[in-house]
Amino acid sequence: MNLLNSENILLFSFALIVIAFLYSSVGHGGASGYLALMSIFAFPVSVMKPSALLLNLFVSSISFLFYYKNNYFKPKLFYPFAIASIPAAFIGGFITLDNAIYKIVLGIVLVFAALRLFGVFNFKEKEEVKINLPFALAIGFAIGLLSGMLGIGGGIILSPILLFLGWASVKESAAISSLFIFVNSFAGMLGFFLGGKTIPMESFYLVPIAVVGGMLGGFYGSGSFSNKTLKMVLGTVILMASVKLIFP
Repeated sequence: MNLLNSENILLFSFALIVIAFLYSSVGHGGASGYLALMSIFAFPVSVMKPSALLLNLFVSSISFLFYYKNNYFKPKLFYPFAIASIPAAFIGGFITLDNAIYKIVLGIVLVFAALRLFGVFNFKEKEEVKINLPFALAIGFAIGLLSGMLGIGGGIILSPILLFLGWASVKESAAISSLFIFVNSFAGMLGFFLGGKTIPMESFYLVPIAVVGGMLGGFYGSGSFSNKTLKMVLGTVILMASVKLIFP
């Protein structure tokens, strides 16, 4: 891995496994965590976005399979978001933001991700409310566009919205978000490719490391796993990374 010296490879790999584990356990792909980690280790922006999308594809698919196996997936709730988000993420994948703008926007999203881990947006489950289709389509489009531009899957934003509006339970939102992240990441990656860009070889070296954490997280998360301390630590790391991005 040419982007890291020998002293940092083990530390980076361990942190990557922890991030994949924690995010997969709640039905997420982990892109916000990967981007924060790569930012801390001074990865170039040209490597960050495609790497995050690639890792998202693997980890979110693993997480979805575990939640699907435990019957938490609700197709009728997933489709409205996906129909709007997929083309939006594809468009977003075409868009290359200026490095300075990219870091600021990403930093703001990471603040949201950190607060989510701290429990700020962990809304309690409500009685099931019928989905508002136009509103769901609008939400899907907005999250998809942002996802494609930044190299995230959008689950970190979708999950609290589903809970806040009473459209899904915690486990159901995790199942829906994991597949939502997968399709957005795939669409964003396709737009990235068609925009004439390629995935750096270093990105592929990260996949098996993240898969280990993703498999463990999906297995325990779809059951009854909860680790508040780990979430606090990761939230702090992501918050530090966001400050570094916004105020270099």
